[in-house]
Amino acid sequence: MPSDRNSLQALKDMAEETELLISTTITLPENRTPAALDLLKSSMRLMDDMLKQSPKPAAILGHKGGSSTARKLGTEHYRRMAAARKTRLGGRPRKQADHQPDRWHQDPHRAQSQGSVGHERV
Repeated sequence: MPSDRNSLQALKDMAEETELLISTTITLPENRTPAALDLLKSSMRLMDDMLKQSPKPAAILGHKGGSSTARKLGTEHYRRMAAARKTRLGGRPRKQADHQPDRWHQDPHRAQSQGSVGHERV
């Protein structure tokens, strides 16, 4: 069964919760409480190590290197992207000069607290 990051994190969270429960209960006979806590701490260290070593989802997707995009969109897509970069046409369009003012300036409650909407301070 493959282990993903979410499963490992859930397992680690359960081990931490169990450690908290054991450490706050009464001591078990025959020195079982410290032994259980040692085992839980060791398992949490192993889970931390596995979480650090497991690849991130973006790294897995990045491994494809755009091959699936090239298959879907074709080489013409990359030509258009390169041309847009050369002429600086890529990205979001700029805002027009006749844009409306921000909502913050039109908020009547904020204006009332500043005393500028027909309410004079006494």
